[in-house]
Amino acid sequence: MEQFNHSRVSRVSEFVLLGLTDSPELQSFFFVMFSIFYLMTMLGNCLILLTVLSTPQLHSPMYFLLSNLSLIDMCLSSFATPKMITDFFTQRKTISFEGCISQIFLLHLFTGTEIVLLISMSFDRYIAICKPLHYSTIISHRVCVGLVVTSWTVGFLHTMSQLAFTLYLPFCGPNVIDSFFCDLPLVIQLACIDVYVLGIFMISSSGVIALISFLLLLTSYIIVLVTIKDHSSTGSSKAFSTCTAHFIVVLLFFGPCIFIYVWPFTNFLVDKVLSVFYTIFTPFLNPLIYTLRNQEVKTAVMKKLSNQYLNLRMTTLRYPVQ
Repeated sequence: MEQFNHSRVSRVSEFVLLGLTDSPELQSFFFVMFSIFYLMTMLGNCLILLTVLSTPQLHSPMYFLLSNLSLIDMCLSSFATPKMITDFFTQRKTISFEGCISQIFLLHLFTGTEIVLLISMSFDRYIAICKPLHYSTIISHRVCVGLVVTSWTVGFLHTMSQLAFTLYLPFCGPNVIDSFFCDLPLVIQLACIDVYVLGIFMISSSGVIALISFLLLLTSYIIVLVTIKDHSSTGSSKAFSTCTAHFIVVLLFFGPCIFIYVWPFTNFLVDKVLSVFYTIFTPFLNPLIYTLRNQEVKTAVMKKLSNQYLNLRMTTLRYPVQ
């Protein structure tokens, strides 16, 4: 007990992040690449969010949930990516203890919320295709709001359960994290006491939740795709395209999460690559997947961009630059 208290008093005040690479050439390349990805992620998701809010034809449950997915993707892309980009120009990449805990909190908040939201979107598509006559009764605006609130509530409870374990661990050194952000498996390994068994249980629980959720979603989409076969060709094509887009998002999001958290404490380089994938690439790909495979969203986005361009042209013609 005395040793534990001493460890608490001498707790490290900051962690050192090794980042993605120590090569100056690769750091310059990654700076340009990830800056472009981050900018396009924010613009793409923001465009979907504003398009859904400003287009009456898209004021339906599916697009309400889609707009919330875009909001979460913007948050998930922002909890660590801006710091990673600025760290490419920093010789010694550090993060305070409080900042590290904040990253863990935000990561599990947004991923937990997105998991439940993706399940909600799957439920919405299941009702729309398998029970179309009851869709407006079952999926009302109140139900959609309830699903979104439930998503954020579950995400909050999940991340608090992870932090309740982490906050009371003693960290007295070493303080080097082989990644570009603080993640639970990496931080727990730095504790001054042996938490291997308990750590395995806590971290793997996240992986098991992700795995069960993925299997649940996979089952629902299989049922939907089987049901689609009995529909008309036009309706089947549209429904199949929508469900395919949803499932691609599910696969891109759950794949890396399951791999990282079901088998924690593995020092594979692939873990770092997968962390980049689900925190940067997946939020970037979601707007592309939904706009390119959804004709209604694509049309609304193009109309919005065309109107903005015409308004800009009219303003320029009316008030020419001197």
